[in-house]
Order: sequence, then C-alpha cells, then structure tokens
Amino acid sequence: MGVDRRLGVAALMTAGAVFVSTLGSPGVASARTAVAAPSAVAVAATAAATGTTGAATGTAAFAAPGKTLKIGAKGAAVKVLQTRLKELGYLPGKIDSRYGGATQAAVWAFQKVNGIAPTSTVARRTWTALEAPKAPKVLVPRGKPTRVEMNLTTQVMVLYVGGRVKLISHTSSGSGIPYCETATWGGKVQRFCGDARTPTGDYKTTWRRDGWHKSYLGQLYNPIFFNGGIAFHGALSVPLAPASHGCVRLPMNVAAVLPGLLGKGVPVHVRGKFVR
Repeated sequence: MGVDRRLGVAALMTAGAVFVSTLGSPGVASARTAVAAPSAVAVAATAAATGTTGAATGTAAFAAPGKTLKIGAKGAAVKVLQTRLKELGYLPGKIDSRYGGATQAAVWAFQKVNGIAPTSTVARRTWTALEAPKAPKVLVPRGKPTRVEMNLTTQVMVLYVGGRVKLISHTSSGSGIPYCETATWGGKVQRFCGDARTPTGDYKTTWRRDGWHKSYLGQLYNPIFFNGGIAFHGALSVPLAPASHGCVRLPMNVAAVLPGLLGKGVPVHVRGKFVR
C-alpha cells in the first residue's frame, strides 16, 4: 500500500471524534470538548482505576502511517499524529498538521507513559505504541473517580473524571535544587529561600487565578493551587527535567483548558521521585 493511501486510511480511522458535553459534576465545569469513542487506553485506564475488566469495543483499529516526523514537520502524517494523541487524552494543541511545541509536549507525555525515552522524533517505536497504547500507571487504585495523579518519577500528570482518563500531560515539577532569590514583594525588597521540592502526599485543589498571576518567584499562567503555594500552572518553559521552584509546570495549551476541567476540592495525589 502506498504512503498516500496509508495516510488516507489512517486519517479515516482516527476521524471518529465527536463533540460532547463534559458531564456536569460537583467541582467540574461543563465544557465543550472533542472526544473519541472509547479507545484501548481509555478502557484499560478505566479498568485499572475502578477494578473492573473489559475490552475496547466498537473502536476502529489505528493504522500508523509510519513516516518519521521531527519538529517543524508538516502534512497529513502530522495531522494523523495529532488526531491520535488527542483521541488518547494527550493535548497536541491545534490540529493543524504542523509539528510544533505543543505537539512535542504531547508526544513526550505519550512516550513516557509507554516506556519510551522522550524524544521529539516520532519514529517506528512511537508509531507502534500509538497502535497499541498503554494506559498511564494508576498511582491510587482506590482513589476518587475524579482526581489528579502527579507522577514525579515520569513527570506526567493524569486527570481522571468519572473514573476515566480525561487528560494526560507532560510536566516539570520542583528541581530539588535549593534556591535563594531576591524580589520586590509587598512593597519592599525581600529574600526568599526554599528547597524547590514538589512534596509527595494527598491534597486537594484550592484557590486559583485566571490568566497570568504574579508570585514572588515569577509568573504563573492559570494557576490551580493544591498544596499551599504550590500549583499546577502554565509556563513558557516546560523542560524534560524538573526545573521549577516547587510548582508543577504545564504546557501553555494544557493550562489553558485545565481550569474548565478541574474544579475546587478535587483530590490531588503526588507520588514518586525523579532520578536525574
């Protein structure tokens, strides 16, 4: 089968997304979002999270085009990649057939969940995993159906809504490198020191701010706080290694939609340890 034909088949097989309204439940805002029919990863994650068993039904198999893609790539194969990532709960940004930063972050998250060393290149191993994806490791098997799990080991955040995977994102948490910084805060120059850790434990989402919020350690986009001054927030830089003062950095496109999906008082479970 020629490349063009294979791309066409792949596009058709991944074009089953429909628009539905997110279930309105306490603490979760109703939002209009594109979702697909239950995929293998969604079914597997639901089973792991709720203790049930089952197999995907009524879902067309995904046929990977197999074309090697790198940052800056354009075309039908990129659109197939973006559509497939979105179907599985990863957010590649706008489905525009252009392989940019948002798509790269979604690829990183997918690769980490599937045991692939994160790289911006999408080649045979990543395409194969996209055909038979793994579900994210469940950190709290008996957790609430709607919750956030932050895996510090893999630097991946997973949002569950109603016991199903809703969103999976690449993150960058606390660097663990002690810091002391001087900033003007409260009308006077002050010195702030800390250990730059994202503590493990069980928390709940609390207050939030819309847009850019200025803290004494920098700017946070759409922050959602869950442990004192520690928040999930968008950042212009979300590297592969932990790099923050303690907050959990998210790609900007993820931070733009997360407030509409993650309400107040939702459990947040932080587990693991990053090894450099």
